Amino acid sequence: MNKIKELIIGTNNTGKYREICDLLPKKVKKYSPREFDILSPRETGKSFKKNSLIKASYFSKKTNLICLSDDSGLEIDILKGKPGIYSSRWGGEKNDFKIAIRKVFKEMGNIKNNWKDNNKARFVCCMTLFFPNGKSYSSQGIASGRISSSKKGKNGFGYDPIFIPDGYNLTFGQMKPKLKMSIDHRSKAFTKIKKFFT
Repeated sequence: MNKIKELIIGTNNTGKYREICDLLPKKVKKYSPREFDILSPRETGKSFKKNSLIKASYFSKKTNLICLSDDSGLEIDILKGKPGIYSSRWGGEKNDFKIAIRKVFKEMGNIKNNWKDNNKARFVCCMTLFFPNGKSYSSQGIASGRISSSKKGKNGFGYDPIFIPDGYNLTFGQMKPKLKMSIDHRSKAFTKIKKFFT
């Protein structure tokens, strides 16, 4: 199998772009959709896998490059798995995660005033590699944990300040990026497709 030497990372989210770049070997040449002025496609899938495939195939076909895309989100048990595939959309048109986090707390509070013991959650990530010849390969990673009762930490992006992974007392937002990257859903998904690069 020929190792991948260059690819486009299928996201216009700067936080996600940076994290995926950090997972990939340094020697791989990485492009962003911004360099080609390509906006993101509409995510019409009903699963993380379908949405990651929509993005990967779209950016690959637009550029004729191999594309690595991910679709990820937060599933909260008390909210029956919401926000799930709609995680960024909870932040409104601008995907503002301050709004999204407020909405999470509000929705959890609507179901149970004191939800501290009903705070189980997980981050799910599905990564898809799409090749210009139409072949694709998908993998999934899950990080289980719980929702913090308040926002903590300035690192990471998205829902990181309210997610505490199992085995830790810090949120992803409080963790040093290196620690987060070693245990999160994105790195678990990437481990399964690493063989295409190393």
